[in-house]
Amino acid sequence: MIRIGSRGSQLALWQANHVAGLLQGQGHQVEIEIIRTTGDRLQEVTFAQVGSKGMFTLEIEEALAEGRIDLAVHSLKDLPTELPNQFVLGATPTRVDPRDVLVSKDYASFQELPPGARVGTSSLRRRAQLRYLRPDLEYVEFRGNVDTRLRKLGEGQAEAILLAAAGLDRLEKTEWIRERLEPEVVCPSAGQGALGIEIRANDPRMTEVVAFLDDPATRFAVTAERVALAALGGGCQVPIGVHCRPVHGVGLEGQFEILGLVADPDGSRILKSCALGNQAEELGRAVAAELLQQGASELFEGIGTS
Repeated sequence: MIRIGSRGSQLALWQANHVAGLLQGQGHQVEIEIIRTTGDRLQEVTFAQVGSKGMFTLEIEEALAEGRIDLAVHSLKDLPTELPNQFVLGATPTRVDPRDVLVSKDYASFQELPPGARVGTSSLRRRAQLRYLRPDLEYVEFRGNVDTRLRKLGEGQAEAILLAAAGLDRLEKTEWIRERLEPEVVCPSAGQGALGIEIRANDPRMTEVVAFLDDPATRFAVTAERVALAALGGGCQVPIGVHCRPVHGVGLEGQFEILGLVADPDGSRILKSCALGNQAEELGRAVAAELLQQGASELFEGIGTS
């Protein structure tokens, strides 16, 4: 029996059941244990108020350390870049759409929103980038799971919200998606659209069990993104976007491009960088170094990075 630890949200359970199905296809018996995290308990509190490091993972890692579960399924963007020594990222399954999407009942695109329209998001990264593009809009705090945010939108608490494409696609709640924002427009968070399978470092059985779930292209991209995020010293409270993707064309086989972005929280200034290469950690360090050279650390002053 393989025991999977997961948060209890609809999306988290979809992800856990997806991995469970893949494991069952390999002949394993699987059960899912729902674990309530700090982030789940504090739904009405902003990320800035509670801190972000491990808020969706700490209690799950405690269960993993104690042997109550054998592996944990995370949205990779929720998993801190530095794992405790007793854990490793056992697999990164094939990534789905990493982009952010504009969700609205009445407006077809971000540019069509009228001045003063309310845009809901709980992400400082999204809010800072949107403010840079449209300082004439009002940005309001929007926490809660996918259903809660869609309900708030339906009740008219905002004219539009920004969410991750991956969650809406997985839950088949795409009817109000109006625009998928390219990374050059709104740069996603590191690991967005990817799952992380966390296991104990000293567990050779689980290492072997989950190996088939690992997608090399996804592993490369998210490694580069997480190295960049760690080098910049950023967590959910810092407006950092990082996205890595393979590039195609003659002479570009095996090459990846990484985009990096750091924003002033008020959206007044944005720094951008990109790099091309075929070594994940080198790419991550290169884009972070360029952003720091441009003055990224100045934008972090006064912002918690926990």
